Amino acid sequence: MTALRLAYLALAVWGAVHPMYWFLTYMRESGGGLSGLIDAWYVNASTTGLTWDLTIAAVALTAWVLTETVTRRRWRGLLAIPATFCIGLSCGLPLYLFLRD
Repeated sequence: MTALRLAYLALAVWGAVHPMYWFLTYMRESGGGLSGLIDAWYVNASTTGLTWDLTIAAVALTAWVLTETVTRRRWRGLLAIPATFCIGLSCGLPLYLFLRD
């Protein structure tokens, strides 16, 4: 396994664990659960802009994954789509690069 491929894998793990730590911390402290977390994403113009920025990037990544997966017939790349929308772009993108490499 190349150093670059290991870096992608490390970034995917970090992108899954680190943001999730902060999400769970917020939900535990606020007591609002997932709906409270989603409400916090739209609390002001800055967080709303960041939420839309990440959403648009996630949709673009999904389009890229689907296009390349169908073209190359490497179906395991599809794992990046649920990783992106269930965990986050910080996990889904490096995971796809790891699976693609």
